[in-house]
Amino acid sequence: MKVQSGVFYKHYRLFVVPVVFCLYYLLTYLINPFSKSWEGYFQMGTQNLLTEWGITMVFCSLITESSIVIARVLDKSISWREHAMMRFITQIFLQIISVGILLYFFDMLWDVTCPIKEPMTSSDRLGLWQYFFIITILSIIISAVHTGNFFLQRWKVSTLEASELKLRSVELKEIAMQAELQSLKLQLDPHFMFNNFSTLSELISEDKETAQKFLDNLSRVYRYMILNLNNDIITLKEEIRFLEAYNYLIGIRYGDKVLVNIDIPEAIKQKGIPPITLQLLIENAIKHNVACEGRPLVINIALHNSQYLKITNNLQPIQNNIPSTKIGLENIKNRYRILCELSVEVLEEEEDFTVILPLLDFKN
Repeated sequence: MKVQSGVFYKHYRLFVVPVVFCLYYLLTYLINPFSKSWEGYFQMGTQNLLTEWGITMVFCSLITESSIVIARVLDKSISWREHAMMRFITQIFLQIISVGILLYFFDMLWDVTCPIKEPMTSSDRLGLWQYFFIITILSIIISAVHTGNFFLQRWKVSTLEASELKLRSVELKEIAMQAELQSLKLQLDPHFMFNNFSTLSELISEDKETAQKFLDNLSRVYRYMILNLNNDIITLKEEIRFLEAYNYLIGIRYGDKVLVNIDIPEAIKQKGIPPITLQLLIENAIKHNVACEGRPLVINIALHNSQYLKITNNLQPIQNNIPSTKIGLENIKNRYRILCELSVEVLEEEEDFTVILPLLDFKN
């Protein structure tokens, strides 16, 4: 506030003195527009009129200077922030006192310069009282300018601080969300690699040629996963292309025991989806369901209500199932929670298990 107050006081005189000067004459006229003094005022010569204006301007300047001194003294003793009401009342009171002192000295100066005076009439006394009242009103206006400036500056500072805190909060939230998103994406690797390395281990001892092809495709799929580790959203077209390559691994692992059907219109494939989402859902279905030649596990991926993907598999729960680590579905839900306000819907019916994923607007 010190720097702002300094700037304010620097331009204070240029603003307040002319305003006080104009208000003085305006209030004087409004209080008694029929005063005889106004008749003489309009009949003054140019020299007398300029003298009158000069004396009034000097008096207005002295009132202004006294207000600056009072405000600066009170800034050190009574804080606006801690004692606003006390400060306002004290400042007005001291302003009125200072006006009274200035009027007293002006009256003494008038006695010295014009020692011979006519006795004061009741009209003169009324005019003197009106004059004191007007000056008091002007002093209150000056104090109101101080008060208004303080509260205006305080409002500006508070607004700026609130905006900075809000911006900082958004930045910190974004950083936290990105950190959480990266952590979630890193969870994909162990879940994916554990299942496929188990299959590769079996193939090495049974069929080395197939094991080599499986390893080549596994490398391609894993390369895709690494390339998309830094992407929050990819196009559905890219995800399906990855899924088609991934289906080769499923075919080697399960043959006709697991069937993945994809039925998505070409126009929808430009929509976005978190990477590796469909692969996680397929892995989740395989992990928790029986897949055999007589009872194949069928996974269908199709468009749902134009803005969603519907992934459904027939329910064939494994009897002695390994306790779930909850990485798959929770990972997907958490990534959607971070990326958008839309939620993932999970439906478990008697014969089917369904996950409905919102399609996102993809931006390069």
